[in-house]
Amino acid sequence: MDSKKLALLCREFADNKKAENILVLDVRKLSSVTDFFVIASGTSEPHLRAIFEEIFARLRDDHDVRPRATDGTVHGAWVVMDFFDVIVHVMRADVRERYDLESLWGDAPLVKPKAVKPLKR
Repeated sequence: MDSKKLALLCREFADNKKAENILVLDVRKLSSVTDFFVIASGTSEPHLRAIFEEIFARLRDDHDVRPRATDGTVHGAWVVMDFFDVIVHVMRADVRERYDLESLWGDAPLVKPKAVKPLKR
């Protein structure tokens, strides 16, 4: 699966669980480590767990894709899933504000999800 498609799927799955302020950053021209960052916020430990589990399970079950590594815990308020070309950060809003990854990678363009065309009636 191409990295942009994977990043947008991670965004979609985070949105399924009502993650807040979801961003996809294209860091291909800025980093040799990965192609995209997906950053999403949750409001509580159960919310973080639900977001993490949705991304993990849907990619595993629907696309046979698993992260090569995970780090952090929902108890620590920040979980990272490393899919090599896509790194997903799921964190509580206060932790996200403190580490401010958006500013750190501020030169990275945002990737917008494709707009869904309305059905014709």
